[in-house]
Amino acid sequence: MKVLVTGGLGFIGSHTVVELQNEGFEVVIIDNLSNSSEEVLKGIVAITAKMPIFEKLDLREKKSVQDFFKKHDDISGVIHFAASKAVGESVENPLLYYENNINTLVYLLQELQQKPEAHFIFSSSCTVYGQAETMPITEDASIQTAMSPYGNTKQIGEEIITDVAKVTNVNAILLRYFNPVGSHPSAEIGELPIGVPQNLVPFITQTGFGLREQLSVYGDDYPTPDGTAIRDYIHVVDLAKAHVVALQRLLSKKNETKVETFNLGTGTGSSVLEVIQAFEKVSGKKLPYKIVPRREGDITEAYANTDKANKILGWKAKSTLEESLASAWKWEQKIRE
Repeated sequence: MKVLVTGGLGFIGSHTVVELQNEGFEVVIIDNLSNSSEEVLKGIVAITAKMPIFEKLDLREKKSVQDFFKKHDDISGVIHFAASKAVGESVENPLLYYENNINTLVYLLQELQQKPEAHFIFSSSCTVYGQAETMPITEDASIQTAMSPYGNTKQIGEEIITDVAKVTNVNAILLRYFNPVGSHPSAEIGELPIGVPQNLVPFITQTGFGLREQLSVYGDDYPTPDGTAIRDYIHVVDLAKAHVVALQRLLSKKNETKVETFNLGTGTGSSVLEVIQAFEKVSGKKLPYKIVPRREGDITEAYANTDKANKILGWKAKSTLEESLASAWKWEQKIRE
């Protein structure tokens, strides 16, 4: 079966391509290389001994999307990662986020709704919950007002998919990720942010390697045990495997409703300072850091209740925080060789 992975050369996308190919799927990647590199293909091939089909195109160009589906008219499923994802940047440049995250989704769904049946996995986010009232967060938690344009695009995206599924042959699973970290154990692929990292773990590993002078910890005055924000850090390979399971569920028509929603996390919250300490333990490096003011759009804490995914998908995150950080550190060292 042929599967389209948009943003398939990105961090989560590339790891998902590996897991799909390991399961025997034929993969077509769409990526515009705005936040990724064609070099990632070499890593995918090194792990799976198979080259995915790669189409360099920008999903914001409607005609390019139409032409793609004419050329590849045998796509069985779509896993949609291609989106801008930095909370802070979205606050500064909201229109970039609305164009890139909403228009591209609309153009994909316009093509899929013409098919006799379509299977769509959406890369959503725990940001849709905003600052949830209770922890851990279940899928039934109320959707709060978005704290950033990025979070808003994920909420709007989910609403668009739900509306389309009601009146078309599109079946969808919305996967709400918590915080993906780590890299493939082979260190052939990993997180490769362009410019200054927006995420905590690559900033930690770059600081550990000496590329960054020190780490900035955004706020130590949160109402948490050590004052720093708490998140649920999930290993990217565990996350990637969940996409394969979700897609297989749709393809085998096991979904109970047209649109299903699952949280993907470990179920454990870790503070920023706890992540720093765990990294120091696995790397043997002392990490210089400074406390700076909170970032706009950041929430106090978020960690998942994963019971639904564990039970219905039969999926569970396996890696510990230390294992995730050790793999991220191995990757950082490899790419700096």
